[in-house]
Amino acid sequence: MTQPSSSPAASLDASEITLIDAQADDAPAPLVTPVRSTAARFLLGLSLVLIAANLRPVFSSLSSILPEVVEGAGLSTTSASVLTTLPVVCLGLFAPMAPRLAQRFGAERVLLAVLLFLAVGTGLRGTGYTPILFFGTVLAGAAIATGNVLLPGLVKRDFPDRAAMMTGLYTMALCAGASAAAGITVPVEHAWGSWQIALAIWALPALLVACLWAPQTVRLNAAHSHKKHCVEGLWRDPLAWQVTVFMGLQSAFAYIVFGWLSPILRERGLDAATAGLVVSTDVMVQVAACLVIPSIAIRCRDQRAINTVLISCAMLPLLGFIFAPLWMVWILAVVQGIGQGGLIAVAMTMIMLRSPDARVASYLSGMAQGGGYVIASLGPLLVGLIHSWTGSFVACAWLIVLIGAGAITAGLGAGRARHVQVRQIEV
Repeated sequence: MTQPSSSPAASLDASEITLIDAQADDAPAPLVTPVRSTAARFLLGLSLVLIAANLRPVFSSLSSILPEVVEGAGLSTTSASVLTTLPVVCLGLFAPMAPRLAQRFGAERVLLAVLLFLAVGTGLRGTGYTPILFFGTVLAGAAIATGNVLLPGLVKRDFPDRAAMMTGLYTMALCAGASAAAGITVPVEHAWGSWQIALAIWALPALLVACLWAPQTVRLNAAHSHKKHCVEGLWRDPLAWQVTVFMGLQSAFAYIVFGWLSPILRERGLDAATAGLVVSTDVMVQVAACLVIPSIAIRCRDQRAINTVLISCAMLPLLGFIFAPLWMVWILAVVQGIGQGGLIAVAMTMIMLRSPDARVASYLSGMAQGGGYVIASLGPLLVGLIHSWTGSFVACAWLIVLIGAGAITAGLGAGRARHVQVRQIEV
């Protein structure tokens, strides 16, 4: 049967706004058999948070020691640009596959595979051989893309009574993992005198969490009965594209920070450890912003103003990192962290606010994250290419301004209090 969506904006429960069902191709289904004991429930929640913490070190660990990797592996600047961009490209390419994998094998089993592939891919990056370095990066990026989609759905499914709290912890863990990698990788490289070990060591947390998760995979019931349905017209809807472009451009800023902020600061004269701590500070501030901004955004009449303010807070400090006096880098890191963390949260929030129901939200999420991360991958790639062509990061300021202008334009469209216009068909 065919059911058109309604057009006026509707208020949504706060716990729905930040959550996206991992098994998105299916209609709502009964929850799995609940975890009855408090200890088992705590262990499940802790495992999900720890899994989330492993989904970002691949990005920030490389950027912290990128000059050493370039020199040690004999990479050109162009090759380094591709290396920093590959994981982001994988986020866009592999994310759409995650729901189908979860339907076929069960989300828990797929998530266990994610941890194992992530550990293998991260470990391969430490071999020192350039082709394997690139292959390991792709493998880790594919695992991260799948985990990004599965985790929020598991949180929503297994913690319906604690969804808001678990979402906050999950988001915090993502940022904390990136921050830890940015701050710890350089000391590890100095202590062992090896960039290979500094990259590969991040496979160990993934393996440890896999050991914690494996027994629960056996216990948790992943079997669900579902009714198939599809959503038509989403890819032809202008509002859906505005949400997608906004997601992509704000993510481009995030991955420029992960991939190139440390090299930018090191080129300006900061030592590797200090540059890594600046990136770590930026990402840790994002943690607080991720927790605070959504509650502000959903209380606004629409999100146009907050989108514009947050884009400005993310963009202007990036320009400052290139041109401002070095004594300002800590202030700039705080402001950029507020803007970037807020943007991540608002982008996810708008997926739900622009959707008439949870089904449409899951499809819009797939479009926004899949297409958005492909757009985002161009950011770090172009920064590296511009640096290769000009020999400095100064010309990258024009790219940052263009990304910011595009994000503001898309944010003004995506921030309107409207719903995407689609048709839902149940089979």
